[in-house]
Parts: sequence; C-alpha cells; structure tokens
Amino acid sequence: MEIIPAIDLLDGACVRLHQGDYDQVTRFSEDPVAQALSWQSQGATRLHLVDLDGAKRGEPINDAAVRAITAALGIPVQLGGGVRSLERAEELIACGLDRVILGTVAIEQPELVQELAQRHPGRIVVGIDANDGRVATRGWIEQSDVLATDLAQQFSAAGIAAIITTDIATDGTLAGPNLDALRTMAQCSAVPVIASGGIGCMADLLSLLPLEPLGVTGVIVGRALYDGRVDLAEAIAAIGEARLQDVTTVAADIA
Repeated sequence: MEIIPAIDLLDGACVRLHQGDYDQVTRFSEDPVAQALSWQSQGATRLHLVDLDGAKRGEPINDAAVRAITAALGIPVQLGGGVRSLERAEELIACGLDRVILGTVAIEQPELVQELAQRHPGRIVVGIDANDGRVATRGWIEQSDVLATDLAQQFSAAGIAAIITTDIATDGTLAGPNLDALRTMAQCSAVPVIASGGIGCMADLLSLLPLEPLGVTGVIVGRALYDGRVDLAEAIAAIGEARLQDVTTVAADIA
C-alpha cells in the first residue's frame, strides 16, 4: 500500500482545511517546493497535490507552484482541483504531472472523463468526495444526489487509472478512516482505490491493510504528517514490515 503525502495549495502556500471548510485553514509552509522535496527525501514514491483555489473558483492560480514542484521532483506527482475541461487537463499534463484527477466533471460531464481516459491511458483518476455516501462537488461546496458507489461503478470500465475516495466527514479530523465506506467503494470498483481522509496515527494506516486485497492500493495522508503524528519514513517501513509478516504467516500456514 502506497503512502502518498498531500500538499494542498491555497494562494501558493501549503495548507490544510478542516472537513473541506475554507474558513478553517491551517497554513503549514510558504514554500511548497521545499515541502515536496522533503516528502521525497523521506521516501515518498508519489505526491498528491490539491489546487484548492482551482477547486473553489475554477481558476489556475497555482500553476507556477505546480510546475516548480514537478520540475524539482523525481517521483510521480498527481493533482486534483478545478480540472473541468479537456484543455485544462492537458495543460496540467503538459506541466509534468503524472496523473490528473477529475472530480466535479465526473458528474457534470462524464463523457469528458471517458475521452481523457482514452487520450491519456493510465493518467486520469476520478476523485469521488462523499458526504454521507453522496458525492460533493466544486470544492465540496455543493452536494449532489449521486451515490458515491454508483459513480465508482460507472467509471470502473472507462479506462481510468484509479479512484480516489475522500470521506468528507473525516477529512482533516485525524479521527481515523471510514473503513466501512472504503470497503464498500473497493467492492464497487474494478480499478484501484486510493483512500483519503481521517488518517491520524500509525494504527490508522495499518487498519487499511486488510482492505488491500479488495483493491485499496494507496492512502493519501495530510495533516497527520504535518502535525508530526505520523512520520513518513517510519510509516513506509511499518507498512512494508506488516506486509512481510502477512506473507510469512501465509507461507507458514501453507507449509
């Protein structure tokens, strides 16, 4: 299971929101490139960027920071937030991003997701952000009537690389992931699922391992890393050790 550090960009700075609330902002760094390099040096194999300005306003305010980050790093970088047209998605891919995440348009323009997935195989991800099981859009400002599980099933056959599922009620709270919702999403999806929201300690990360066989292949971690509740290098090692122990146990049982 891949542990993916998150950098949320707002006015060019690294921040975190509490449950997606733009009025509850904590600023962690004014230098997103330095922060990205720090996560890479600690062992990150992928970086997750969120353009909060783009998500809320649909305007590319943070592109300079995105280009600087992708130029500085040697690991894949993915980004979501405000990607609502084919042209915008392709602009971001041209910035050096490995993957582009589509959220709002997955509901409003599902045909666009399918077209981009065909044009850029393995580089399009659908972000499904849910509150009480229903999808929220436009930076979580608007609530739809679409069930998250229905959306997952709809795009599983569209050629996308993965689904990132965020439980809004736990995002930024450090209260632990919504395991039941994750299990349901994984069971509904034919593509890998990346968990997001609620990670507050090492035990929360380890609690996701039983879901790995169902297709939960990664987890995005934000506030817990910035608060020091989770050490990235230690977490990567712990996940690897836990997996190794599971493999050893299975082998012993077979023997």
